[in-house]
Amino acid sequence: MTTPVSSTPMPRDTRPREQVAVFSIAQFSFVISAASIQEIRSTDSLGGTVVDLDRPVLRKVRHIVERDARSYYVVSGYEHFHLPPSRPTTVLILRSAPVAVLVDRIEEMAEMRVRLALPQSFRGEECTWYRGLTVLDRKVLPVANPLGFLTGGELLQLEEQNPGLLQAAATALHERVRV
Repeated sequence: MTTPVSSTPMPRDTRPREQVAVFSIAQFSFVISAASIQEIRSTDSLGGTVVDLDRPVLRKVRHIVERDARSYYVVSGYEHFHLPPSRPTTVLILRSAPVAVLVDRIEEMAEMRVRLALPQSFRGEECTWYRGLTVLDRKVLPVANPLGFLTGGELLQLEEQNPGLLQAAATALHERVRV
């Protein structure tokens, strides 16, 4: 006897999905929304001009980079997340802020199907760093907040200690292009 085939369709997974980049710093993995990344470059092929900050006020930011008529503060990923020093080889240039983040490598591009809220035990600055947690390939990973690499207050501090640096860098780049 054969089993009757059910004509009821299987329920579709209707949870929102988000394309993400999985990156690592030291031996730790993180996820960030692919939509928040403007460009991923090797540190060797970044191009543009790197300018040292005259007065570094944040340990995690020591340079800016000028590329394509825009300037970005370069944030050390390991300093930002308070991780052991590493050797970054990749730069994530973010779309929504004047920030370029140094990471060790991109592990993969993936699809995030679920994002969980941070546990209530997260009470410090990590609440700014992360949008939540996700599970990919049976691993729980923090979801980085692209606006958490440099907060509004940190951007203000950088600008106060290095007045007009982002604008001056952009102006210098425009003048170089015209010559």
